[in-house]
Amino acid sequence: MELLCSRRCGGQLFRELFAEVDVDAAGEYQAHRVSQPGYICLACGAPAFDLSTVPAEMEAEEAEAERAERLPLAVDILCPVCETRVQVSDEMECPNCGAPLEVA
Repeated sequence: MELLCSRRCGGQLFRELFAEVDVDAAGEYQAHRVSQPGYICLACGAPAFDLSTVPAEMEAEEAEAERAERLPLAVDILCPVCETRVQVSDEMECPNCGAPLEVA
């Protein structure tokens, strides 16, 4: 984990916002769990970011972009014969009248 204040104030102490803390009947700390990542800087109160997650998120975005590039682009056009709005990707026929459709 590598936390950094979003205001870059230089603060070194941060608070986890969404931590669940388990205590015993006497109120003594037993365990904790982070239910959702979220941190604030204790020096200035600004949101803090975990920089160690950046490379993984960048890889996920690149994989998503590559997957989106491989998918055919869908376009809405009007059938020239019956004027029905049809979503086409490459070449296909109109579902209403069977006329061949092309994307120019």
